[in-house]
Amino acid sequence: MPRYAQLVMGPAGSGKSTYCSTLIQHAEAINRSVQVVNLDPAAEHFDYPVMADIRELIMVDDVMEDESLRFGPNGGLVFCMEYFVNNFDWLEESLGHVEDDYILFDCPGQIELYTHLPVMRQLVEQLQQWEFRVCGVFLVDSQFMVETFKFISGIMAALSAMVSLEIPTVNIMTKMDLLNPKAKKEIEKYLDPDMYSMMEDNSVTIRSKKFKKLTKAICGLIDDYSMVRFLPFDRTDEEGINIVLQHIDFSIQYGEDLEFKEPKEPEEEPDNTNYDDFFQDKVEDWEVT
Repeated sequence: MPRYAQLVMGPAGSGKSTYCSTLIQHAEAINRSVQVVNLDPAAEHFDYPVMADIRELIMVDDVMEDESLRFGPNGGLVFCMEYFVNNFDWLEESLGHVEDDYILFDCPGQIELYTHLPVMRQLVEQLQQWEFRVCGVFLVDSQFMVETFKFISGIMAALSAMVSLEIPTVNIMTKMDLLNPKAKKEIEKYLDPDMYSMMEDNSVTIRSKKFKKLTKAICGLIDDYSMVRFLPFDRTDEEGINIVLQHIDFSIQYGEDLEFKEPKEPEEEPDNTNYDDFFQDKVEDWEVT
């Protein structure tokens, strides 16, 4: 039986830990088992239990305080993640091996880990060797995406991660509950964008011909790939959370391998009722279906 994983990615402050917390609460409400693994060695606080925490292996503060290394915050985090890659046996031991595991990996927010460093790609390959079906979940802050040029920047970051990791990816706009009604209406056009129309709408603000040409080329790249669409995520909307989860489950085929269980026969059968034939007919119907 396969196991399932979400790599929760995105820039710092995009709401990754809040997303994990919300999904844990939603899973409890629908009686579903979901676990979280913290892969951020610089994390400080989160309000949910974790089955594994990378800080038990290495912490950014310890690396930065090491006189022989003298790393800053970014260099320290990269060092921690490279150390983590060389110690995958720690992760394997922490995860164990339980069939139908569904695990959220709360990843660091440094975007270079997903774009030009091989760290997260190596993690994906290792999880796949452990029979995980992996889906990337790339988060962007909706408050950041309400302007066209910032939106294009967010799309390029998401697209870069998708191309680098080569896994199914669901892109999400978080913190929709923090937007005012006007901003919510404005952001609807960014959920399924027409890049050329958006560029035309902002052509007046582009004064440089070279910048306009570059922007047009970027829009063409995004439109040619046609891979980036965003789902809204409002932590107060249970139906919206369920829609996001359904998209992710579909991308990793969650639930397709679940086996039907035969119903138990009652201890006492009423008179003149043949339950054996009744249950046998039901089982045959399910097998046909």
